[in-house]
Amino acid sequence: MFAAIDPLWLMLFALVFVAVAMLTARRPAYGIAALIVSQPFAGAHYIFSTTVTLPKVVLFAAIVGLIGRGRLAALRERPVRDVLLALVAVAIVTALTIAVAADRGPAIRETLKWIGYAALFATVCVAYDADAEDTLLVRAWMFVTLAVACLALLQEVIGAPSGLALNGVVVPRIAGPLEGPNQLAGYLGVSLAVLCSWYRRERLSFAVIALAICALALTLSRGGIIAAAIGIAAIFFARARARGELALPVASGAALGAVGACVWIALTQLRGLLPTAPAPPYAGGVGYRPELWRAAIALWERHPWLGVGAGNFELDLQSVGLRGVRTHANSWPLQALAEGGIALLAATVALAVTLLRVLGKKLSEAHPWQIAAFAASLALIAHQLVDYLVYYPKVAESWWIVVALGTRAVKRRE
Repeated sequence: MFAAIDPLWLMLFALVFVAVAMLTARRPAYGIAALIVSQPFAGAHYIFSTTVTLPKVVLFAAIVGLIGRGRLAALRERPVRDVLLALVAVAIVTALTIAVAADRGPAIRETLKWIGYAALFATVCVAYDADAEDTLLVRAWMFVTLAVACLALLQEVIGAPSGLALNGVVVPRIAGPLEGPNQLAGYLGVSLAVLCSWYRRERLSFAVIALAICALALTLSRGGIIAAAIGIAAIFFARARARGELALPVASGAALGAVGACVWIALTQLRGLLPTAPAPPYAGGVGYRPELWRAAIALWERHPWLGVGAGNFELDLQSVGLRGVRTHANSWPLQALAEGGIALLAATVALAVTLLRVLGKKLSEAHPWQIAAFAASLALIAHQLVDYLVYYPKVAESWWIVVALGTRAVKRRE
């Protein structure tokens, strides 16, 4: 539960707003860098009936800073226009579900969330069109990924938020500053797409990729690990000449992660040398995927066209027999189907197809941002077949930043 905002946090948010707005007005690339760095660190506080977070403050500041520096005509150019229209379509269909939702508050919240994603995408596109400073942006991504990976790996020692029972041993599942292990895996999948697409032989880049993959392995998120591997495989295909040099940090990180898990298991055999939350016999309030997927289908069958309303899936689970469970469907397509019916599922599929179509053109000769955006999209779409990650702004907004940079890079190449 978030705390109400106090004068200290209000002052901090105000200082961040002023600083980012001034920096963005000076160089739009600084605004993009601030957006990249702020995403994993929400600092959420309630004010009235909504929350104020660091990424929201930075986004509004970047928009203010772009006034007079940005060129809105960039949003009318293909392929930026195609992706933006697909995003807006999802937001519109989500808004339509407000009328049918039993609880309209969550439906309004989800609608505003998608409007925010569209605004973020547009802001990054306009800023990158005005100031395409790639080195600064890659360094910002490297810095924030290093911070997230180190904070997550620290939980191997101080205690992780959840655990997985393997052969009678509870192995920690790290999450770092993200909401949970699956969310961390999704975030790292996006970050690795960026870092691997831009990889050059240097020690810092090598170390960050290796640490990120190690942290990814220690999330024990099967969907996240497989999805990230799919994204990295796409980068290997697109960057054929760099396969040899890129393989070394990727393999090193995977080996570190595997060794770390084995060492932790060995240490726990000596009785609790490292603390972690015990794994419960039942998933409690989050249920299991098969029963959640069956519940999503059951709710959709009751409301086939516009669903039960955005954000209402978790509230209606009891009506289909899942008592004591309150969570999402652990699948983006099924969540869309249950909450928005055929209309929202169609808009969601159209968005995914648009992204892969726009970003997948001529990858062998593509700009690194385009390769990164395609790999991140491929990985996150695959991951969300078994997890619902666009619900979490820390993951989704990082993804939309990469997509915006990649989409604008497609236009630059053309």
